[in-house]
Amino acid sequence: MKAFSGATPPQQLFTNCQSHQCLTNNDHHVHLRTIPGEAESDITHLQGGLVDQKPYFNISGQNAWQTLIAYDACIRLCLYAWSRGCAEAPEFLRDECLILRSAFGLHKFLLQPRDTYVKEGRSVEINEETCTRTTKKVVGKIRVEVKKVRIIPRRKLKVTYSQRGALYMQSGVEYLRQVSALVKTGVSSLKQFSNSEDMLTCLFQLKSFTEEADAESSSTIYLQPGTGDYHVFFTESLGDSLVMEVQDANRITQGRAMVQLSSLTDNPNDRIRWWPIYHDDHECVGKVQLFVGSTVSTDENNPVKSVPVVETLAYDLVLESAMRSHNFHHRNLHIHGPWKWLLAEFSDYYGVSDTYTKLRYLSYVTNVATPTKDCLELVYELLVPVIKAKSERSLSRQEKSLLLDCETQVERLLARVFENYKSLDEGSPSGLTDLFGPMKEFAAPALAPAVQVFILLHDILSQEAQTLLRNYLQTAATKRCRRHMVETDEFMSTNTENLLLDHMAISTAYLKMKKLCTSISNEIQADIKIHNQHILPSSIDLSNISAAIYSTELCKRLRAFLAFWPPSSPLPHVTELLMATADFERDLEFWNIRPVHGGVDSRNIFHNYIMVWIQDKQLCLLDLCKAEKVPWSGLTTNHSTSPFADDMYEKIKDTLNEYEVVINRWPQYSLVLENAVSNIERAILKALERQYNDILTPLKDSIPKKLGIHVQKFTRRQSIALYSAPNEQLGTFMNTLKRILDVLHCRVEDILKSWASYLPIVEDKKSALGEQMNGVTVLLRTKYKNYMQAIVEKFVSNMQSNRSARLKRILEETKEADGEVEVRERMQVLSSQIMDCVSNLHEVFSSRISVAICRGFWDRMGQVVLKFLESRKENRVWYNGSYYALGVLDDTFASQMQRLQGNALQDKDIEPPRSIVEARSILCRDNINTAEQSTYLYY
Repeated sequence: MKAFSGATPPQQLFTNCQSHQCLTNNDHHVHLRTIPGEAESDITHLQGGLVDQKPYFNISGQNAWQTLIAYDACIRLCLYAWSRGCAEAPEFLRDECLILRSAFGLHKFLLQPRDTYVKEGRSVEINEETCTRTTKKVVGKIRVEVKKVRIIPRRKLKVTYSQRGALYMQSGVEYLRQVSALVKTGVSSLKQFSNSEDMLTCLFQLKSFTEEADAESSSTIYLQPGTGDYHVFFTESLGDSLVMEVQDANRITQGRAMVQLSSLTDNPNDRIRWWPIYHDDHECVGKVQLFVGSTVSTDENNPVKSVPVVETLAYDLVLESAMRSHNFHHRNLHIHGPWKWLLAEFSDYYGVSDTYTKLRYLSYVTNVATPTKDCLELVYELLVPVIKAKSERSLSRQEKSLLLDCETQVERLLARVFENYKSLDEGSPSGLTDLFGPMKEFAAPALAPAVQVFILLHDILSQEAQTLLRNYLQTAATKRCRRHMVETDEFMSTNTENLLLDHMAISTAYLKMKKLCTSISNEIQADIKIHNQHILPSSIDLSNISAAIYSTELCKRLRAFLAFWPPSSPLPHVTELLMATADFERDLEFWNIRPVHGGVDSRNIFHNYIMVWIQDKQLCLLDLCKAEKVPWSGLTTNHSTSPFADDMYEKIKDTLNEYEVVINRWPQYSLVLENAVSNIERAILKALERQYNDILTPLKDSIPKKLGIHVQKFTRRQSIALYSAPNEQLGTFMNTLKRILDVLHCRVEDILKSWASYLPIVEDKKSALGEQMNGVTVLLRTKYKNYMQAIVEKFVSNMQSNRSARLKRILEETKEADGEVEVRERMQVLSSQIMDCVSNLHEVFSSRISVAICRGFWDRMGQVVLKFLESRKENRVWYNGSYYALGVLDDTFASQMQRLQGNALQDKDIEPPRSIVEARSILCRDNINTAEQSTYLYY
């Protein structure tokens, strides 16, 4: 007792405290004001509604009497505890119960010592904010006990004589053997029937509760007649009724009765009454004797001062006082110390159930709850025993109503947690961060207790609970995605026509879209890390749930953006966005995210644009091949070629390099590009032939034409005029054709071949890539070969036009006695013309082309000798002349080529061609050197 020094004895203190209960008729009541909640998701509003909200309590005119009774109950409890040696009680009794008077707000109404008036002044007013109680007020309570039940039996009609006769005839055979058993069974059934009439059960329930949509079967109270069991009902309205139903042992309803609360009186002699029992057809089937003790106020809004106070209401007032003393608010939710002891002792001493204390405390917590770890852990702690009591069906009517309100508030709190699970901030007053910064890669501390509370309220194995939680998480992903897309909203408006002409604005727009793809990818990666912490239930795949929303929304935004800002070609900023989109899709696959309908399909998004790019580029390059746009044929490059070919192939190469990014992601487009390139190369060749048509026309007479599978050479009337020596334009054309075949076309083909390895193998079939390029290669080689052969044929035709230069005539006129000198003299004119032709070729064509044409000319002249010998194999008279003629041809071609080409001439270039070797093999008596014939191809 030393801790309470200077205190008066408990009895005297109790008397003094009783004297403080003298109040005037201006009764007051304690209000608990609800701190504004956070109904909207706007973070600024959430924070603003919770900053510096401190609940205070003040006496109003409605519940002053209940407040005073609660105050008295606390004093008596503390006195009782102090008398038993409790260490916490003196804290509340010190200084004439100052703590209690302050907590209950009774300063202005209780008599104060004279010293207090001098120090504080009687005119001082306390400006305190009030909080409104959110729960329903209890009007009164009813104690019900069943004394007796009388039910009039409703017997069935007896069977008729015909039915009885039929029954006797049917059982006559069995009667003699089983008569004793039948008698025994009949007696037993009669006893059971008589006993069942006495086994009646009365089911009670308030009518207001039965009308609620969410009423549970556990709200029904079962009472046996005559057992002395009773139940206390808490009513909220005088217009309510008590519904009773009588059932037998087989749960068959025998009748119902209804007690109107307005018909009850406070007369003790009128508490035991008989009430009629009616059947469904409104037939009176019995009566029940009930003991009904009621404590009901006559006016809910203005209760009289002398009405007894319900224990739960008194506990509410004590709890509010404790909260007032602890400065209860959203960051200070716990009640500890002596007040925690007082609440526990009060509920135990005055019979307030533990479930009710938890629910009432929970109701105040949920009114100011924030999505923080401390708050959610407290909610979970308070809910566990309540949910357990609910499962055991031990909740009262009042507790169920209170639990329903609390569950609604808790569901709202859980919705805020799960719908903002990446924006939770323990340091923020609202529990949510007010800045949209980088996402957190780990779960917020409040997420784990929120999951515990959710599982406590829902069966997580049920489809409904899983769907609800998924909807919360989908909403969270939608909100996060929307915040990311804010920066790109400006590009979705219709007022972007002026910006389309600004290259810098276009690049900025594509850069922001690329950033959006990266941000969304980071969001999904953060969700994967949160999911791997195994905080959420195993049935909830956070990464797939959020990725489905992110991917779908990102796909919609990309399609809309590209529709507003269509890419014209694979420019750098376009390819960067393409790469970001493809990387996003690749990451989803790498992270084992399930594909979702309407999600990001990068190839499908960009496919139409890529096809348009390729088609536009093809048309643009084909347009450059038109006659009016091909530069003048007189211009040449350092390689003595047409600059048109080099420019066109350079454009083709640049185009292929632009599509390198596209091909790396989707190699299938290499086939489309190859087809476009082949069309452009054919157009380039046609443009060159059209440009040099004047000089190529004479040669086309000597080019074979393909008719079906046969190759025929049209015979035209030979022109009397000789074929003029090739000029520089023909050299430029042939040099260009050779450069295309050996250099330019190969560069393009090498790029396309490098892409072939990217193509997937489908059913072990090789890719078709390269077929178009092979066709172009064959076309170029054919053109090159035909034009060289045509030039050679024109030279041969010039030789045939001069009788003195005809080789066949020279061979025919050679006699057996003629020697080498005579043959050289006859071939002097022919050798002179050959030397002139070789010199002309060297001046016009490049080194390799002139060598190739010279060797072709050399071979063609050798064919004349070979055919001459083959037609006269049996006559060796012309063998010597042919032998000398071959020597003259070899010396002429070889010496002239060496003189002109110099060191650039290779050894294989001066080897005799095939026709010369074959002709010599005929002239030789042994064929030892036949295998040494040249296989060098000159075109």
